[in-house]
Amino acid sequence: MDGQAPLAYIDQYVAELPQYRAIAIDVGDQDGLRADAGKLHDVLDQYDIANTFEVYAGTHTSDVAVRFQEHVMPFFSGTLSFASVKR
Repeated sequence: MDGQAPLAYIDQYVAELPQYRAIAIDVGDQDGLRADAGKLHDVLDQYDIANTFEVYAGTHTSDVAVRFQEHVMPFFSGTLSFASVKR
């Protein structure tokens, strides 16, 4: 997957992004996508779209199981909702 893809499309979809309950970005400090992930975070901030950004020690696949257990699943547990969005 092209690391530039989210950056290439963000202007096209920026109006829909605020409807998300939460946006989290994480990337390894040795990941080839680190620069693009940082740029994505910066663009979201420029658009005033709430997001969290974390750089963890390692590569793109470092400690995937641990990261899912200790970061991804708690993130989903705290933010995932199946309730209808009121418009």
